[in-house]
Amino acid sequence: MFSIVITYTAPLAEIDRHLQAHGAWLDSNYESGHFLASGRQEPRSGGMVLATATSRAEIDRIVARDPFHIHELAEHRVIEWIPSTMVDPLKAVLT
Repeated sequence: MFSIVITYTAPLAEIDRHLQAHGAWLDSNYESGHFLASGRQEPRSGGMVLATATSRAEIDRIVARDPFHIHELAEHRVIEWIPSTMVDPLKAVLT
């Protein structure tokens, strides 16, 4: 399991110009089954993605295709973690 913390490094006007392409990147990763949840931070300084993949290298390849990464608009911090305790509704999804 991976958390991808996205922190904007560019002005919001520049982020907004690439938001549609970033949304398409998110959609394609939901379709492939890699992304489980995502959303923006509040205040609006970036976003976060809960992702699954077979390896850190696979997540790095996914991150490299984010338009925010390609255009150097944000930093992406990948945190690998192993869920050990969770509420029952999440067990079917995270284990």
